[in-house]
Order: sequence, then C-alpha cells, then structure tokens
Amino acid sequence: MPAAPPQPTASMTAARNKGAFIDERQLNPRWPSQRSIDMTVTALATDARTIYLARHGETEWNRIGRWQGATDIPLSDTGRAQARLLAEALRHKRIARVHASHLSRALETAQIIAARLGVPAPAADPRLRERGYGAFEGLTRVECAERYPGVWERYLADRRAVPPGAEPQAEVVERITTAMTEIATAACAPSGSDAILVISHGGTIRSFIHATVGVIPPPLENGALFRIRFEDGAFVSAEQEQG
Repeated sequence: MPAAPPQPTASMTAARNKGAFIDERQLNPRWPSQRSIDMTVTALATDARTIYLARHGETEWNRIGRWQGATDIPLSDTGRAQARLLAEALRHKRIARVHASHLSRALETAQIIAARLGVPAPAADPRLRERGYGAFEGLTRVECAERYPGVWERYLADRRAVPPGAEPQAEVVERITTAMTEIATAACAPSGSDAILVISHGGTIRSFIHATVGVIPPPLENGALFRIRFEDGAFVSAEQEQG
C-alpha cells in the first residue's frame, strides 16, 4: 500500500502563511527526485525493441539445391546482389547495429548491408549459425533419398528425426533464442526507435520463429526478412516483411 501523503509541518504551514513558494520535495526526503522519475520513464520507454531477422543471400549450393548446414559456403554474385537489395529495403528502418552468423554467407551479407547503411561492422556470433545437418550436408534431396532412404523417409515424416551427425532441434532452439535474447537486452543495444539487424540462416530462423510464436514458416527464400518485437523480456511477435 502506498505511503500516506505527509501531514503539513509547522515550517510548511508558516511558509504558506507568508506567501512563500516551497517545493515540498525539499521538506519530504521520501518524495522521488525528478532525476529518478526521468530514469524510470526512460527505462520503461526503452524496454521494447525491434529486431529485423533476415536470411543470408544466395550461394551456389542454394542454387543447385545442396544441403549446406554448418558447411561454410560463400555467397555467389547473385547473393551479393540480394544483400544490396536487402540493404535498400532496410534503409529507412533505423538500423543501428548488425549481428550475424560467423558462416561466411551470412557474415558477408551483413557486411554488405552494414556498409551500405553506414553502421558499424557486424558482430559475428556462432550461435546464429545454421543447423548442422550431419550426413545430409553436401547432398541434394535426391542424393539423400538414394544414399539414406530410410533416414530420408523418417525425416520427411518427422523433421525431428534428424540424420546421423545432425544437431538436435532442441539445441538449435536453445542457442538461437539465447543469442537473440542477449542481442535484444545488451547494454549497447539501441533504444527507442532504433532497430537491430540479425543475419542468420533458413533452418535456424524457422526454428526460432516456431519457438517464439508457435507457427513454423514455410521454407524461406534467400533474403527473407522478419520483424521481431521484444517487450518486457520476451519475444512477442514475428511478422514477415513483404518485399
């Protein structure tokens, strides 16, 4: 229960009788200072953050349909052009900081965007990497079905049935969610109307959005972009931006 307002003291009554103006905060030490009020208002106003989460540009393996996973495949020229287009789409989103997976296809996408937007170079974070797909990496879907028919059938029936050597889904969700939360709450994170950009990978992004809002998006195009809202210590929405 809030404390009762202070009762008038003899000094307060005398001052009023003389017609003098007295700031009651000077007479009541429990009264919050203007500085503490301003700090509280600022904290409340900056608790919410917007994070733009995007898939990297295209690679040659993307083009021919090979599983990449944790394999480090560079951007193609088409992927670099997609990164430049993504930068233009983000130009008026007030991006202040950029984070990216350490894999070169994501990191170069982020570097191209950061340079074109005139913001600091991206911070690389291995937790934003693509899910490791184990035995499927380097293979096309046809090759997966030919070499691992039973495993492939189980995977198609239930994506939690990962191929040999693949990263478990729960571990993917844990690391991407932890990384995104730290990015959103970092002391150096922008506040107010400024936003953060994160460049990651299709499988990892889909896993994060499924864990966040309960709906898994369909397979993502290179350069797909989502607007993520973080409020009161939790991710509350994820909406795909239309190109």
